Parts: sequence; C-alpha cells; structure tokens
Amino acid sequence: MKPLLLMGILLLACSAKGMAAPSMAMGYAPRYAPGFDHFAYVNPAAPKGGRLTLSAQGGFDTLNPYSLKGDKEAGLSKLTVETLGVKGEDEPYTCYGLLAEDMVLAKDGLSATFRLNPLARFSDGQPVSAADVVFSFNTLTKDPGATPLYRMYWADVARVTALDARTVRFDFQRRNSELHMILCELPVFSRRWIPAGKTLADVNQTPPIGSGPYVLAGYDLGKYSRYRRNTAYWAANLPVRKGMFNFDEIVYRYYRDETSRLEAFKAGEFDVSVENIAKQWARGYSGSKFDDGRILKKTLPHGNGAGMQGFVFNLRRPQFADKRLRQAIGLAFDFEWANRNLFYQQYRRSDSYFTNSELAASGMPGPDELALLEPLRGKLDPAVFGPAVMPPVSDPYYGARPNLRKARQLLFEAGWRYEGGRLVDRMGTPLRIEFLTYSRTYERIVSGWAQNLAKLGIQMTVRVVDPAIFQRRVDNFDYDMTVVVYAASNSPGNEQLDFHSCKAASANGSQNYAGVCDPAVEALLPRFLDFANRRQLVAASRALDRVLRAGYYVVPNWYLSYNRMAWWRGFGQAAHLPLYYSPTDWVIETWWKQP
Repeated sequence: MKPLLLMGILLLACSAKGMAAPSMAMGYAPRYAPGFDHFAYVNPAAPKGGRLTLSAQGGFDTLNPYSLKGDKEAGLSKLTVETLGVKGEDEPYTCYGLLAEDMVLAKDGLSATFRLNPLARFSDGQPVSAADVVFSFNTLTKDPGATPLYRMYWADVARVTALDARTVRFDFQRRNSELHMILCELPVFSRRWIPAGKTLADVNQTPPIGSGPYVLAGYDLGKYSRYRRNTAYWAANLPVRKGMFNFDEIVYRYYRDETSRLEAFKAGEFDVSVENIAKQWARGYSGSKFDDGRILKKTLPHGNGAGMQGFVFNLRRPQFADKRLRQAIGLAFDFEWANRNLFYQQYRRSDSYFTNSELAASGMPGPDELALLEPLRGKLDPAVFGPAVMPPVSDPYYGARPNLRKARQLLFEAGWRYEGGRLVDRMGTPLRIEFLTYSRTYERIVSGWAQNLAKLGIQMTVRVVDPAIFQRRVDNFDYDMTVVVYAASNSPGNEQLDFHSCKAASANGSQNYAGVCDPAVEALLPRFLDFANRRQLVAASRALDRVLRAGYYVVPNWYLSYNRMAWWRGFGQAAHLPLYYSPTDWVIETWWKQP
C-alpha cells in the first residue's frame, strides 16, 4: 500500500465547499505546478517500441487481481487498470490527477469530490464514468470475495455517490486526515467486467476491463503473461504519463525458485533482474557476459523508508503469548554472524517498523511522543518509556553465547524448564517451532538460528512449500513463524490498521501477520487517521514504533539503502533517478528500448 497525504496549496478554482486542485500534498506546494509538461525522472522524448521481458515468482491461477483467493498474475493491476491519481516519485507524497482531472476536499473535511477527465477511456473504447468509480469502490469494499485490505484501507468512507456522469463524491463517517488522499489510489475498472448478479469470485478467469496503457494479449496460467501496448491509450500525452510506458510489449515469465530464475536471466530469457539474495549478488552475477558489458550490474541509491522485514511470531499460537519467550527466541538470532558468513556484509540490521526514516523512534521519548504515551502508561511495558528497544548485538569475541545466557534466564522466568535436552512448559510439553517459507534461501539463514535455539532446548524446523500454498497459509494465518515485510511509507496512515489492529488480527488475508491485538496499540492507531501536520504524524509513528518494538512481535531482519539491479544492454533510462521508487516499476514506467 502507498497512502497519500493532505491537500496542497495549488488551486484551480474555489467554491463554497472546498478548493479544487489538480494535485494534493501535505503541508507543502507540490513540486509540479498546474500545466507542467512531464515528471523530471522521465524522458518525454523516449521512443516507443520493443519488448521488455521480466521475471515473476511462483505462478498464477487467476486473472483477478482483487480477489482474496488465488495466486495473482504480476502485471494486470499495474498495466491495465488506472487509478484516480498517481504519486510523484521525487516528493514525499503528492497525488497528481490521472483519471481525475481535479479534486476537492470539503471545508468540513467530511467529503471529497473528484471530477473525471473527459478523455478517459476503457480499453473497449467506452468512457470512464462516475458510475464506474462507484462500482469499483463498492466492489472492492463490499464484495466478500475481495481482498480485505481495501475494506480496511477505506473503512471511513460512508458512501460514494455519482453526482453526474463525470463527478463522484465520497462522504466520510468522520474526519480522517489522509482519506481524501488515499482515495487517489482507487483502481477503477469498468462495471461491465462483472455481469449483473455476479461477484468477484465469478470472474477469476476474466481480466478486468481497465483504462491502462496495456491490454492482456496472451497467457499460460502459471507460466507466462504477455501485454500489448494500447495504441489508443487515452492518457499518453498527459503530463503524468508523458515519456512513460514505452514498450510495445511486456512479458512476464514465471520461475519456481531463485536459482532457476538467475540462470534464466544469464541465459537471456528475461531482461532485468532485481536481486534480493546477497549470496547470489556477490557470487552469481559474474562471467563473460558481465565482463564484456552485455549484462550491466549496478547498485542504485533510493530514498525509500525500509519499514520492517522480520521473522514474525504468530500470536494466535498460544505458546507465543508470553513476551519473554519471544524476546528469548530473538536473542538466539545472530545477525552479525549471518551478515558476515551469509550476506557478504551487504546488510544493515532493521531496527524499527519505520527503518531508514525520520519516523523511527530513537533514544528516549521526546515531548511529543510522551504526550501520546503518558495517558497509556498503565497499559504499557515500562521499557516503552526508556531508550527505544534495539535488536540484540552479538559479542565480537564470544558471539551469541552472552545473548543465549540472557535468553535462558528469560525462559526460566517465563516458566519454561530444560528437561532431557528439551525446553518444556509446566505440563512437560516441548517447544517446537515450524518456520514456513517458499524460498530455500531461508533454509540456510534459519539453520544457524535453529542451532542456537537447540542450545536452549527449542526445536525449530523449516518447512519449504510451493508459493501458492505459502500464500494460502499466510492468508489463513496457518504458521508458527515466517518472514514478512511491513511496508514503509513516507506518510503512514490507514495501512497501520491493517498491520496492527484487533479487527485485522481476525480478518483472513489481512497484513496483521503477528495477530497483534493490544489496547495501547489500539489507542494509538487513530492518530494515523486524524493529524493536523507532519509533526503530529511523526510523533504518532515514533510512539507506535516504541510500543511495537517493546512487544517483540518480530525478530528484525535487515535492509539495504540501495537497489541491486542487473540488465541486458540495450535499454535507455532518463538522466535522473526518482527519489522514492520501486525498481521494477521504474523499469516498466520510464525505460525504453534503444534502437
């Protein structure tokens, strides 16, 4: 998710109800004024043509990107369905109109109105109407087969109304400081996609009718998908699309594991590789094709917050209810050893749910944080009011042994005991943990951790399953531990409820992987819905960060402040990198095939 922000100061017109604008930002003037020509990180004269072939993990069995069930195809939503607005990728967060040519927030903050661009057309040639916006929103938030993320994300929308053929208004249940902005992200598909009387579940094998730059031209379930550029694409000359989506064809090839994917890349089966595995980056991207320049290998900086990647405890499992057990298990993970022996010293340790950003808590709580935390003191661990909890560091000489001694003491305090080489509870039941993953990469990462846990009497096994099975088990919270990512945003908002609320904890398919349901967290989450300025949002983020870190819900992993990418020679790129970007989206949106 990518939550947007509050309305900026650039205006097109004024009314008694609010101020219409072609862009929105929070507390600053959007970088690009009305009538701008193109984004600075694109080449407006980029030639059109050629094919881009990309890789995707696992497989897919549905052509419906919004359904809870099924393994999703990688490109459908991105390439074929447009949203009301788009994000400027060289600003903290600004929404520029795409399907909507202007936007207005009512002065009372209780409704937002979007006026559609009269040029907007679906791939079947029909105009995009306010009725399609209403249909899309209601489908995503009310259809029981839809991914629950949408219901959580836009939960404060009371109703949506088509005022005329091109104007739609969203009425809010309460003031929500970012709601009108995150509505910019609403994907709009034609109401003709789902026949009357049918639901999302009935169109799993039918791609949505969208208004994007591409149409699905062919596919083989689980193996490949192919997209053809729509030569009649209505937005091709808009400032927010000029110089973008330059390939005539985009193809995704699916690979079951990382080893076969890398070998396929070096054999020329696809064009661009974004590498997530340190060992492969250090040792796999070499050979004559790299030496003679046929394949280029680069590390490219970015300004993205890293969020939190970590090994998550599923608190729905009763053995993980005691925080001391979770803390002890975390003490057994020797990141310094893993970074030195497995990761080629490429990583830094994740230390926050807002790693690599100003939103991360550090040191003692400041006055703004204390103003939020003090009323909750009776619900909080005293550690929240001390220095922000940091991941343990292994001793340079003794390694993990000092941390294991601390872990053993915590386990004894929690009522566990060591018996016959096993850690058992008061009933004599041994502690066994299954670590669920779809990637064999984690087998070697977890193996060293499992050895340390064995010294404490804890048995950890690794279960590697097919990506489709993995996704189903994660959606149903059927795991003891697994690796997850709590995605970062420069302006956290509604997605925090999906990550950490009690409601999300009981909703299959949500991103509350840990099953957190904590009264102090519940009290802080509304702060992400109602804030007056950036300072208040930063304070809320740091306060929540302190509470979550003191809960030991995850064993923090690692992050990079750059992207590792390699590509076959023959592609052009604009002179300037965006500041905040996904590497794959950057390729799709802004690259071109050189003649």
